Amino acid sequence: MTKRLVLSVVAAVAAAACSTVGPKGLTAPAPVPEAPERPVALAPPTPIPTPAPSLPAHLLEDGATLTLADVVDIALRNNPVTRVAYFEALSAAADLGSARSAYYPRLDLTADVSRAKQSALGGQFDFQQTSYGPTVDLSWLVLDLGGRAADAEAARLALLAADWSHTAAVQNVILGVQQTFVAYLNARAQLEAARTSVTQAQAANDAATVRHEAGVATIAEVLQAKTALSQAQLAVDRLSGEVLALRGALATAMGLPATTPYDVGNLPDELPLDFASKTVEELIEQARAVRPDLAAARLEAERGEARIRSFRAQGLPRLSLGASATRTWFDPARYADYGDSWSARLMLDVPLFTGFATRSNTDQARQDAAASAARADTLEQEVILQVWTSYYGLQTATQLVRTSRDLLASAEQSERVAMGRYREGVGTILDLLAAQAALADARAQEILARSAWFAALAQLARDTGVASPTLKAAVAVTTQESSTP
Repeated sequence: MTKRLVLSVVAAVAAAACSTVGPKGLTAPAPVPEAPERPVALAPPTPIPTPAPSLPAHLLEDGATLTLADVVDIALRNNPVTRVAYFEALSAAADLGSARSAYYPRLDLTADVSRAKQSALGGQFDFQQTSYGPTVDLSWLVLDLGGRAADAEAARLALLAADWSHTAAVQNVILGVQQTFVAYLNARAQLEAARTSVTQAQAANDAATVRHEAGVATIAEVLQAKTALSQAQLAVDRLSGEVLALRGALATAMGLPATTPYDVGNLPDELPLDFASKTVEELIEQARAVRPDLAAARLEAERGEARIRSFRAQGLPRLSLGASATRTWFDPARYADYGDSWSARLMLDVPLFTGFATRSNTDQARQDAAASAARADTLEQEVILQVWTSYYGLQTATQLVRTSRDLLASAEQSERVAMGRYREGVGTILDLLAAQAALADARAQEILARSAWFAALAQLARDTGVASPTLKAAVAVTTQESSTP
């Protein structure tokens, strides 16, 4: 009875094992092209299920307006880039747990079934016996000379580097969303400005038509005014397409379908142009201290030093403790139904010669650590250059805002004078159209300058390694606009 039970267990285990040794790579068909000019008919791979976009509850209400902070929040919830960095950090945390497991003893349980046949006196006597039973093995590395500590430290530094890399990924996503958000607001403001230009061009066309009907203007003036009106309308049509394209791009940056209906605020008119009060030297020192990608690079260099100690410890002695206990049943039982055995051992492992592997691995780790340190130094220089460039980029953007506002004020006054002179009959249509074209260009430049200021501030914040202050600025402006009756 016992023999049949054992054989049944063995058969069941074998059947279960056979079900896993035939993967699709061995059993599935392997199509190949029939000829160089003929493609293979392949079934598309099964799409990976993606989680549904996550949206805050208050944004699902009718008439809800997305602020820049809302857009960033949605993007951080749904953007796959942040999920990649997040799961890599979780993987690094699990690897740290694996490295620390070397400090604990290891306990294994194995089960063995064997069938033996013995012959005696030239085969005149045969004896068959089945033996089975469990074995418990205990192994514990009691003492080493720094190998486990170096591995655990390397894993801890890798986790810290992954955490900083995740922070860098979050900041990069925020910057990308801000740039797309500002580009969308700029396109919308440019569209409104172009529609204003159409209205002004229509007024010039109406004035030319009235003067022509009164006999004080030629048909050429009317045609010139119509041409300017058509050009202004063409700009509206072009910007309308850009607005729709950027609207879809912003939805995609948030991890939403491009067809998602939503609304956002407008580009703020008033800007805190004196916001950046720190010097470029102070911002550079701040970036060197808190820039996440630079911190991750420095931790990788420290991890390289820990790996040197780990490989060096592989050539040093280690002290281990081992123990095992076994119970074996016999069928048929000649002297007893089962037998017990146990053993305990204390082992000293002293590597005498490893084919120079320890020395080679240590030297490789030393060179890798030097390369990591060099990469960190290179990145630090790049960070300094980025902060320097973005700082003066913001200074330039600030000056462009002031200059473009002066230009817009002058262009508006010039257009009003030219329109009045033309209606009074003392000005020409060319003067009016030139003034309107200059006004349209000045209006577009002023909008572009405001957008560039927000983009420059966001870039400086990211290069410095801090959260962008444009989040709060855009929220305040949008809140004020939405609360207006």
